[in-house]
Amino acid sequence: MATRPPAELDVTTDLVRRLLREQHPDLADLPLRIVSGGWDNVIVRLGDHLAVRVPRRETAARLALHEQRWLPEMADRLGVAIPVPVRAGRPGAGYPWAWTVVPWFDGLPAAGVPRGDRGRLAVPLADVVARLHVAAPPDAPDNPFRGGTLRDRDAVVHERVASGAVPAPDDVLAVWADAAAVPGRSGPPVWLHGDLHPANLLLTADGDLAAVLDFGDLTAGDPATDLATAWLTFDAAARRVFRDRVTDLTGTDGATWVRARGWALAMATALLAHSDDDPAFALLGRETIAQVLAD
Repeated sequence: MATRPPAELDVTTDLVRRLLREQHPDLADLPLRIVSGGWDNVIVRLGDHLAVRVPRRETAARLALHEQRWLPEMADRLGVAIPVPVRAGRPGAGYPWAWTVVPWFDGLPAAGVPRGDRGRLAVPLADVVARLHVAAPPDAPDNPFRGGTLRDRDAVVHERVASGAVPAPDDVLAVWADAAAVPGRSGPPVWLHGDLHPANLLLTADGDLAAVLDFGDLTAGDPATDLATAWLTFDAAARRVFRDRVTDLTGTDGATWVRARGWALAMATALLAHSDDDPAFALLGRETIAQVLAD
């Protein structure tokens, strides 16, 4: 299995401090602490109420610009907290890319909660999805990995399955073939989160939906991409609630749900293929495949 993409630059608190002093000096004396480092960004806690998202590789810098451009326009209509940029950062202090100051949201990632305890998310997440999935403008961000057809992902899914990283490979490929054979979306492209899995859903202490995080994969295309969260996030009971609610609100047809099941496999195989250094991603990938095959 492959590990996550390597960092192209070393992001440190000293670097972030220099960037803040140069561009946002009123924030520069707040405490800084690195709290996480994902595939694309290092997250640095800034005081009590803010965080700094600093791309660790060039590809992610383009995604940061998408968030800076579009999230302010989405904030009021989604009905949930999202990381709308507080300040936009530009290259400086020896750092070559865009970066962003965002609000800090307290809470627990849904990925840290057992699937059986995520049922309270089904209705509010369906409501968020319905508000998000509206026609996107022609200049919406392009994303070659999200929102297109399953046929676009066919070669890479077969490659991941052939690597030995994916359980029940014959069953996975059978479900994948059925999903990929379904005709693609005929309607206009809609806004997509692009990475709507439980690690990007934040919960309150009571298990309610507190925020939706990480819009770096924001794009436009087939809503089936986001609807894959039905298998990524939920067990069978909650998935039925989520699916019924989305269908009632948006009129989602059966073909879209079949494609969504295929997208769940595409994302699960990606998680497994890049999970050597992240056991949580490996677990999410295995659980998702189990949910897909159980349906």
